[in-house]
Amino acid sequence: MRIIVTGGCGFIGSAVIRHMIRNSSHEVVNIDKMTYAASEDALEEAAHHNRHVLIRADIADPEAMRAAFATHQPDAVMHLAAETHVDRSIDGPGPFIQSNVVGTYTLLDAAREYWAALPADRKAAFRFHHVSTDEVFGALGPNDPPFTENTPYDPRSPYSASKAASDHLVRAWHHTYGLPTIVSNTANNYGLWQFPEKLIPLVTLNALEGKTLPVYGDGSQMRDWLFVDDHAVALTKVIESGQIGATYAISARQPRTNLQVVNAICAALDARVPDPAGPRSRLIRFVTDRPGHDFRYEIDPSATEAALSWKAPHDFEAGLGKTIDWYLANRPWWEGIRAAKYSGQRLGGAAADTKGAAA
Repeated sequence: MRIIVTGGCGFIGSAVIRHMIRNSSHEVVNIDKMTYAASEDALEEAAHHNRHVLIRADIADPEAMRAAFATHQPDAVMHLAAETHVDRSIDGPGPFIQSNVVGTYTLLDAAREYWAALPADRKAAFRFHHVSTDEVFGALGPNDPPFTENTPYDPRSPYSASKAASDHLVRAWHHTYGLPTIVSNTANNYGLWQFPEKLIPLVTLNALEGKTLPVYGDGSQMRDWLFVDDHAVALTKVIESGQIGATYAISARQPRTNLQVVNAICAALDARVPDPAGPRSRLIRFVTDRPGHDFRYEIDPSATEAALSWKAPHDFEAGLGKTIDWYLANRPWWEGIRAAKYSGQRLGGAAADTKGAAA
């Protein structure tokens, strides 16, 4: 199968491509705009593999998207390209509308034109898989049941609203034009190669450097956590065998409060590289909560697990250990990014949520 993967140099996209190159015979056409959070290094050996090609292009560019379809003749699309940093969306929502809404529309229309002209057998086999987030469902209270594929939409931030809009466009292109689409919604991802403005790498690196660990409010907000390599396996299964028109809710059943996550990182680092100044939990500082901070996200993946014969193998502690070990072993990559930030390039807010810069 030849698959267009948008955002393939991003955190989740690069994990998908690494998995496909290592564990399948799929050919990958990687379309990435190469914005601040993209890293060609994250592709690892896939970057120069003969089953991978990188196209540096904006998904909101209609001509570039039509050319990509015409040139590479894909059998499927996995659409991951998106702006995802919640605090950035609050500070400036414009790029989120452009990338997540306009970009998705542009990609959908290019895919529809291409798909409509395919021979009958290839047309029947084509898939457009749109990867989304649990944040489109809004916030859960302490005793609410977890999100499922049937949870009504109730986005609360510019980021989640832009992703909800893109989800609706994907489903509209299926129902109106017949484009064979699939949607998946996922929990918070963490793991190797995650950009350092996100919660787990930011706390890890701040703690290593003896910097403050900012936590919003009292740290009681809860998120559901999924190791990115496990997500990559699930996404590949969706595009290979997912049902057209279906939605897949993907998680690992690993909810944690933000404060629990920060304390777990501190404990894991203390065990690996003790700080002479004492336990790193001493660096935690509670800061003013951000506007409209959702209290809890959690996904029930039961239907997806049954449909895909898949279950995330990593619990949070195992995945966190692998993640921290990777950051300890890959200092040159993140030190360069951190140096750019502290030299004046803004890479994220001073405090954010689990899809942002702090807890």
